[in-house]
Amino acid sequence: MDFILRQLRKPHGILIPWLGVVLLLAGVLWAVRTVGIDGAEQSLAKLELEWSQARQEFIHHKAVQRAQKDLAQVWSALPVERDFAPLALGITEEAKRNRVILPALSYKTESTPVANTSKGVLQGTMTGRYEDLRRFLYDVETAEELVYIEDLELVHSDSQQDKTLTFNIKIATYLRGDPVKPVVQ
Repeated sequence: MDFILRQLRKPHGILIPWLGVVLLLAGVLWAVRTVGIDGAEQSLAKLELEWSQARQEFIHHKAVQRAQKDLAQVWSALPVERDFAPLALGITEEAKRNRVILPALSYKTESTPVANTSKGVLQGTMTGRYEDLRRFLYDVETAEELVYIEDLELVHSDSQQDKTLTFNIKIATYLRGDPVKPVVQ
């Protein structure tokens, strides 16, 4: 204590209390920086990470909702398996309206990896003038039913006099197994 009093009496002694105040303020600043600001920055980084994860989950959730909505739309557009024979009959009637001969259209169903869904396939030959065939194919592909032409192959003919063409055609659609909607998880 005596040493401090001697130092305070010297000409630079007046600076010692101010040096103490500066050191005390520097210590407080260091403590605030270490405990307060660094802790707040760590909390901020943690909150930003959690927000980013929550945002990703939200985006994923919205994508799943859109996919479920799209799946429900597609599912409702698929004909029921029991409606497959009338669909084949409708395609045959469409061929008649377009003056296309569709003599023996066979149809069958094939299993698919998707539960409660099968693939319906219509196959046969079709004969007609180019314009009529083109109109028929357009009508099939733009029909309300979800059908598409899977294969179309020209059958070569030796006789070119009659201006008719013959094609092997394969038309496909997907069918619902029953009228109940699938459960999407």
